[in-house]
Order: sequence, then C-alpha cells, then structure tokens
Amino acid sequence: MPPGMQFVPRDPLPLVASIVAAVLLLVAPWLLPKFAPDFWVSIIAEMLIWGLFASSANLLLGYTGLLSFGQSLYFGFGAYGVAFAINNFNLGVIPAFFIGVAAATAIAAIAGVFAVRLTWHYFAIITVVFSLIFYLIAVGWKTVTGGDDGMSFALPPIARIGDTEFTLLNATFQYYFILTIVAACFFLQWIVLRSPLGMAFKAVRENATRAGLIGFNPYLVRLMSFIIAGLLAGVAGALFALFSRYASAHYMFWTVSGEAVIWTIVGGTGTLFGPVVGAAVLTVLREELSTVWEHYLIVVGVIVILMVTFAPKGILGSIAAWRSTRRAGGRDAAAKKGAHA
Repeated sequence: MPPGMQFVPRDPLPLVASIVAAVLLLVAPWLLPKFAPDFWVSIIAEMLIWGLFASSANLLLGYTGLLSFGQSLYFGFGAYGVAFAINNFNLGVIPAFFIGVAAATAIAAIAGVFAVRLTWHYFAIITVVFSLIFYLIAVGWKTVTGGDDGMSFALPPIARIGDTEFTLLNATFQYYFILTIVAACFFLQWIVLRSPLGMAFKAVRENATRAGLIGFNPYLVRLMSFIIAGLLAGVAGALFALFSRYASAHYMFWTVSGEAVIWTIVGGTGTLFGPVVGAAVLTVLREELSTVWEHYLIVVGVIVILMVTFAPKGILGSIAAWRSTRRAGGRDAAAKKGAHA
C-alpha cells in the first residue's frame, strides 16, 4: 500500500442486513402465521410486487434523473397482456406472463423514443400524457378491456408432476413464485447498475452535457433506462394480474405511477431496495390504520410530508448518510489520535 494511504474495510452491515431480509422472506410462509393472521403472507407478496413496480420509477428518477408518472401504463399493459393471453388465447400462466412483459416492454420502447427527447418537467408531463391516452382508450373500449370493470380470468395450473399440481391458487406456491421473479428482477438491476451501462445512467443524471463530451449518447442512455424501467413495470403488472386474477384500466391511470414515486421517495431514491422498503412501510400503515379509521390516508399523507421535509433521502438513504457520517467521524478521530501519537 502506498505511504499515506489508509485501508478502509468494506462495511459488512448492508450485506448482513440483505442476508437477514432474504432469510426472513424465505421462511415467511411458515414463520409469519405463528405470529400474525395467514393473510399477511399474501400482503407480503403484494408488497414485493409493488416494490418492484416502484423500483421501475426509481431506476428513472434515482439513477437516470428522470421523473416519470407514466409507469402505470406499462404496469397496465403487463396485466392486460396476461389477461388477454389466458382469456382469449387459452395460454398457460408462463406464456401469458411473458406476453404481458413483452407487451409492456414494446410500448415502453415506442413511448421512450419520444419521451426521452425531453427532460425535467417536460418529461414528466409527456409520461402523464402517454398514460392518460391509453387509460382513456382502455376505459372507452369496454368490449375489449372491460373498462373500469376490468377483466377477470381463471388461472390454469402451471404444471403437473404425477398427482401433484403446481398452481398459483395455492397461497404458498404463489408466494414463492412471486418472490423468485421479484428477486430475479432485483438481481438484474444490481448487475445493470454495476455495469458500464449503469455508470452511464449516473453520468447522464449528474451532467448530460459532460457525459456527452466523454463519449456517451445521453439520448440512447436515457432510452435504455426507460425501456428497462418499462420492462420492470411490466413484470410487476403481469405478477399483479396473476396475483389478483384481474386486470383493469384503473391501473393505467397516472396516479398509480404517483404512488410508485412516493414509495421510492419514502424508501430512498437512488438505493436498490429503497422502493421495496417504502412500499412495505406504507402498505403496512395502510393495512393497520384502515382498520381503525376510514380516513387513514390523511395520516399516511402527513407521514409522507414529514419524510420528504425532514428526511429527503428516504429511509435507506438517511440511514446510509448517517452511517457514512459516523464512519467519517471515526476515521478523523483515529487520524488525529495517530497524529498526536
């Protein structure tokens, strides 16, 4: 090691916390019913879906610097893709799932060609416009989409092995099916964000002009981020359709995207698991407060306002900043002590 340089050990806490969270999620279907009603297993599965949906907004806002209120469009396409594939084409769960994701990714690619030409509030506005266009089409085209009433469908079994049938009607199997796909999507994000493409996202977020001067094409970088975010939202929509056996135009409305942005901000913008934490915290608040007060959303709104005002980095971002400050203080104290010695 060169003279004057100090070895800084890697902080093990995030890894330990991730392992503990993974273990708890893996044992939840057996552990949770011992302490809470069984329906909480399904609520955790729903949290995972909404957390994945919020992560699509976070990829744009936290890593690429684009505030999108149009992620609900791709969520809705993912859900309707599943419903159409099962109802109209009699396909199985897995082919229907991939059709939903493909439909969402395709529409994200088309919308992205136009949307990422803009930035700041212009980008936010055009994403709302795209979402509203398709929402109004879905509401008005009742004979095809079911409008606000939506489309329900019956779930075929995924597979049969001997006398054993694997079906999402089984709550435990459904939970692990959702957990596996959500975990795979977050692993994909982890890989992308540590790749040269992920570095390009951050470079464009910080300064698009300088990123262009060192060889990046800001338009293409934003487009790639937009398409990947659309894919993630589509996966979340497809999973939600399978989870609820239902698809509705309501989920294409831009306010659903607004919830994803709120979850991201509360959990921690620009952190990998912040959207999941935000979705989990606000979902638990919703479930608990709704049992004691019908106007529970007022309390949730106040909590969000306080979070944005006093902890703008969100839960995980604030924790990371606090621990970073403590480590820096510890290193400074050690350096002063060494200097006096």
